[in-house]
Amino acid sequence: MKVESILKNKKILVTGGAGFIGSHIVDILMKEDCKVIVFDNLSSGHMKFIKHHTGNPNYEFRNGDLLATDEINMACDGIDFVFHVAANPDVKLGAFDTKVHFDQNITATYNLLEAMRKNKVTNIAFTSTSTVYGEADIVPTPENYGPLMPISLYGASKLACEALITSYSHTFDMKSWIFRFANIIGERSTHGIIVDFIQKLRDNPHQLEILGDGRQSKSYLHVSECIKAIIFAINNSNEAVNIFNVGSEDTINATEIGEIIVEEMGLENIDITYTGGKRGWKGDVPRMLLGIDRLKFAGWKPEYSSKRSVKETAHSLINQI
Repeated sequence: MKVESILKNKKILVTGGAGFIGSHIVDILMKEDCKVIVFDNLSSGHMKFIKHHTGNPNYEFRNGDLLATDEINMACDGIDFVFHVAANPDVKLGAFDTKVHFDQNITATYNLLEAMRKNKVTNIAFTSTSTVYGEADIVPTPENYGPLMPISLYGASKLACEALITSYSHTFDMKSWIFRFANIIGERSTHGIIVDFIQKLRDNPHQLEILGDGRQSKSYLHVSECIKAIIFAINNSNEAVNIFNVGSEDTINATEIGEIIVEEMGLENIDITYTGGKRGWKGDVPRMLLGIDRLKFAGWKPEYSSKRSVKETAHSLINQI
């Protein structure tokens, strides 16, 4: 895949670049001779995801924290473009720790935007989430759906980040790309339903407990497709604020995911149990499918279905975990 126009040969900062999605973005940028600075405190990222770039003169790793304003201010010096991927992605956590998403998502994003403003960095791509829509009445849900009423603190924090980014874009002549993701899965995943199911079946290969009723139906997209969509959108949109949904065109439910993982692990006669209720946890959105007409109109569509994304992810993670 070619990285062209805006990104080609640019000096790019990737916050959270040692994480799941961030490291895949770094891989693509490095292939196209971009100068890449990874800014990560390794709270959830892993050096093993990016160690293959060590020694490349176009690559630099900075162990830094977005809550340390001096560190992010220095990292933004001379930067042409920022991919802001760093965040606490644990949706469930907000029901037990009400401050973590405020600090690690909202405050961190504000600090980054201030550092960009002070260093005159004018381009940012932000990885947001489908949870900003809450429980949408329209499915597939388009980008112009409203009002946006997230039901998790994680979704609320991402929506707040979006608002900060769009307001900075208009106030300080920045340009932004906001990507609202479905469930992005694939190699290097460190959390989520597939990781949880594999770990549960490793602990007990005779039983799989599924949170909720197992009928939660959601869109899943392989990370390789996600990165293609991000790069395509950046190179094919040019508004002050560009918002895109990124996901597959179908859904798969939790029970079906469990059955795929059981098959991929070569297990038989598994007793599948359910905790009950339509939600797996507080803040869980049981039904999610994003409308991706905006991306399709621009000329991109996913090659992977949700099922294919799950199968390929399960296969790779069974060996990784």
